Formats: sequence, structure tokens, C-alpha cells
Amino acid sequence: MQRLKQKKLILLTLGIVTTFSFTSTKVNASSFGAEIFCTMRDGGNDHASSWDAAYSYIKKQKGGLFKVSPKNAASQITETVIREKDKFSYCVEYLENLHPDRQLIRDLEKEEKRKEEEAKEREERKKRLEQELEETNEEFTDETLERYSY
Repeated sequence: MQRLKQKKLILLTLGIVTTFSFTSTKVNASSFGAEIFCTMRDGGNDHASSWDAAYSYIKKQKGGLFKVSPKNAASQITETVIREKDKFSYCVEYLENLHPDRQLIRDLEKEEKRKEEEAKEREERKKRLEQELEETNEEFTDETLERYSY
């Protein structure tokens, strides 16, 4: 009984220590990831290279089996910039590139789907017309097409 209590106490302590160690890593990773992103953007780099550098750093710093998604990393950078406004005041203007206009993306996807459906409809209409033309041609014999046949 005493050994069971000791094992539970050890596991509980180990769980608390690992939770705190991973939490501080996440905060530090997102903070430094935001610093990388903002410094590179402020230095004149484009969004793609700044984002790749920050995202790869955040991904590398997070331990465990699961990696940070791009959406989650962008949220972490945004949270850090907002939380530390004084430190990252110059970086607020670059945040919009981290979260693209989702409505625009949805509209573009709808437009693309609509065009695909229209193309499919045109193809079906073309097949129907060709089939009708073939049926009409079968109705006429050579005699009906001959000009002077009475």
C-alpha cells in the first residue's frame, strides 16, 4: 500500500514538472517566433520568408509527437504581438498577412466550383445535341435526301 502511494506521488510530481516545462517552451517559442517574424518583416523581408523562418522555429521548439499547425503558429505570433504591444508595436501592420481573408478564399472556391459545374453542363448539353443530331440523321434515308427523286 505504501509503495502504491509513493508511485502515485512520483507520477503526479513528474506530470506537474513536465507540464510546466512544456508550457514555458511554448510561450518562449511563440515569443521568439514573433520576434523572428517581426524583425525580418521590419528589416524589409517579404512575408513568405519571414513566415517560413518563424514557423520553422516554432515547430522545432515544440516537443512531443504533434507539431504545431500553421494556423496555430500564426495565432501564437498574433497573441504574442498583441500581448506585448510595447515590444512589437511596429509589427501590428504585418499581422494581416498571417490571417488571409477567409471570405475571399471561400468566394474564390465557390467561383471555381461554379465554373466547373458550368463546364460540365456545357459538355452534357453538347453530348445531348450530338445525340439528337445523330437520331435526326438516322430518320432521313438516302432517298429523302436525293434532290430529284419523285
